[in-house]
Amino acid sequence: MKPIQEIFPLLTQPRNIVITTHQKPDADAMGSSLALRHFLVQFGHTVTVVSPTNWAGWVNWMPGVKEVLDYEMDKQKTKRILDNADWLFCLDFNIFHRTKTLTEELKQLTCTKILIDHHQEPDAASFDYGISDTTKSSTCEMIYDFIIGSGHADKINEEVGECIYAGVVGDTGSFRFSSAHAGVHSLVADLKSRGLNHGPVHEKLFDNFLENRLRFVGHVLLHRMEVFYEYNTVLIAVPKSDLQKYQIKTGDTEGLVNFPQSIQGIKLVALVIDRDEERKWSFRSKDDFDCNAFARKYFEGGGHFNAAGGRSSDSLEKTVAYFKQVLKENENLL
Repeated sequence: MKPIQEIFPLLTQPRNIVITTHQKPDADAMGSSLALRHFLVQFGHTVTVVSPTNWAGWVNWMPGVKEVLDYEMDKQKTKRILDNADWLFCLDFNIFHRTKTLTEELKQLTCTKILIDHHQEPDAASFDYGISDTTKSSTCEMIYDFIIGSGHADKINEEVGECIYAGVVGDTGSFRFSSAHAGVHSLVADLKSRGLNHGPVHEKLFDNFLENRLRFVGHVLLHRMEVFYEYNTVLIAVPKSDLQKYQIKTGDTEGLVNFPQSIQGIKLVALVIDRDEERKWSFRSKDDFDCNAFARKYFEGGGHFNAAGGRSSDSLEKTVAYFKQVLKENENLL
């Protein structure tokens, strides 16, 4: 994988460009994709953002989201656009299988593939150009760096700024996490100096749910949360029946894993949700517990040191029992 800086001189030559990200894109994934799109179209490129799946309704406010293609909803049109692509930007994921059913389509493409991502252990051999930097707070921060580094900071318009800010806010927990280093605050200051109105972005991200979601959160915290003080750990296991009862949609469980971190002394929070095809795990930690290593070793996942995800093909009951077993194995780390 060649350094991404090598494509900077090539930006002014119009091309057919596709931008894609991981399945079920969150604020950082969608924000970075749309920010890059709004930047690239200013050079005369034809740019299409493709999501492997549907996405949360609370990102539908982002400028340009109406033009995003959902691969699972329109495979034929997406395939035609992919086949005609000169460049493929892959954002906020480090290996193709994170794009779910889009995986094989992307692997078979012969166009130039460019990676911009901040997760550990990238599949660098699959990309022609790129950058992988785990010290970055978010892929949106990396898109900001990409724009500044290319020498085209003047193209950070209102749309670019809002999308970048949304992703940074999402992935730093509103600047709570340790990933919100000094450079992140400098980035925000620069966006503000360019006219960013940050208040409405927060409202659209965090005050944009239906009543049923809040009642679902209350139910889960009251009835589905187990606290293991001997391991400084909280486990939340959500059965499919809860999702159906409260009519939970894509994105409604976002942030649920963060609530128990407010409990004094808790070092690890694990959330497992019973989905149709698999059980999805999310892990959050404090201090020196490595979520990435834990998820990779036990739950076919990975991510960041203090935030990672995983999966299981076992039933909810079996995967929960397995988690409790491996929790004991890691007692000395907690």
